[in-house]
Amino acid sequence: MKTALRSFLLALLFLSVVAVDVALAEGSYILATGRRDPRIYAIDFRAALRPQNNNTPHAIVSRSKVLPDRLDGTPLGDPANIVLSEDQRTAYVVNHHGAVNNAEFLQHGGRGSISVMDVRAMINPRFDNTDRALEQSYDSGYFGAVGLLLLPELLLVSHSENWLTEDGSNRISLIDRNTGGRRGQIEMALGHPPHACPDFPVPFVSPTPPPVVPFLAPDPGFGCWPNPEFLALGRGSDGKTYLFSGNAGTNDVSVMDFEKVLAGEPVVEVAPRVPVQAGPFGIQASPNGKLIAVTARERADIDFEGNTISIIDVDLARTGSPNAEVARVQVGTDDPNGETRPFTLAWTPNGRAIIATNYRSNNVSIIDVGRALARDPHAEVARIAVIRPPEPDSTVLPGNPKGTAVTANGQYVVVSGGPRLPPDAPPSGTVWIINLRSRAVVATVTGVGNDPYGVTILERPE
Repeated sequence: MKTALRSFLLALLFLSVVAVDVALAEGSYILATGRRDPRIYAIDFRAALRPQNNNTPHAIVSRSKVLPDRLDGTPLGDPANIVLSEDQRTAYVVNHHGAVNNAEFLQHGGRGSISVMDVRAMINPRFDNTDRALEQSYDSGYFGAVGLLLLPELLLVSHSENWLTEDGSNRISLIDRNTGGRRGQIEMALGHPPHACPDFPVPFVSPTPPPVVPFLAPDPGFGCWPNPEFLALGRGSDGKTYLFSGNAGTNDVSVMDFEKVLAGEPVVEVAPRVPVQAGPFGIQASPNGKLIAVTARERADIDFEGNTISIIDVDLARTGSPNAEVARVQVGTDDPNGETRPFTLAWTPNGRAIIATNYRSNNVSIIDVGRALARDPHAEVARIAVIRPPEPDSTVLPGNPKGTAVTANGQYVVVSGGPRLPPDAPPSGTVWIINLRSRAVVATVTGVGNDPYGVTILERPE
């Protein structure tokens, strides 16, 4: 009798937790980029939390094509990043290599593009697997587009590659949100590796011969070009805003004067770059803008993947202090030599924790910011495995988490991931929902694209 009563109470407690989860998520959607599958997946957050939908694709309500199909019916696009407008009615999607067929374009350095999409149409099941949500598409301003920040009238787009190569970019474009026209472009200084760099004046002066750059990492020729990835805006105690970029080619972070950016000046770096363990990818400012967190994903000059995230103090960075990196936290492994390849990260709304995805070790780290700033070796307070259900043939693929987004109430983190498979493979990506209070995966959505990258959360749409 006691056993039965205990089982009943445990079941009641479980249902209560699920009910609370569902109530908190009501009216919300997850938007995940399919990447090699050039569609955006809209997932009903509330439906994803229902136990009967766990480890299934049932919570997916619609899949929106990011570009019109090619004339022969081939889907086009390479969606790697997605950002919502201030009113959450528009989604801006970065196609890393533009309007390409992923089965044919098997290299780096494609011309990036931006897809502007209507959010209401994206979450409408009637428009599933169509391009009805696409309002317009325009050029990103350069090659290998990836990072994206929204300003009132402009988009800031970073470019991590050059024409048909993985190396050779020092560009961040300013794109008009309404017309798609390029209004300006930042030109970053070259790095200072042990080897000679090509003659490339900044700002660019024609005629300069095309730079000779490595085509693919790892290559010892990397280190000249910053190859900026994601972007973040920090706030200085001087009242000014500063633009930060994680530089995959030079293994550091740039500090740029945002007023000069908006004035259209091409050269805007104001302090020495802040070195980190390995080439950064994900970068994000704290809610108050005083700190910048960045992942050490991988080096391009040698075969090395990082295992740390860094926290940078905005004031120390803008003034050129050699101590601007105020914390470096090992994530995803207890082995100092273990390579976890931290991919992206996100802050909780209260600024007390950072969540980082570790691609290689197939887990997600929660970092206590207070402990990190105190140099506590135990600043990584939780490590959560992200596991994929077996494939139909019983094969278990790695989780490979990449994208990260936190709900406005700080209760959940949404993580996207999955390995890159052949473009004609069935949708194989995964989205996990982690409850940050219990520090546990509470829902898994399968069948989300192919090698999904960016993810964002649409909360309480009208």
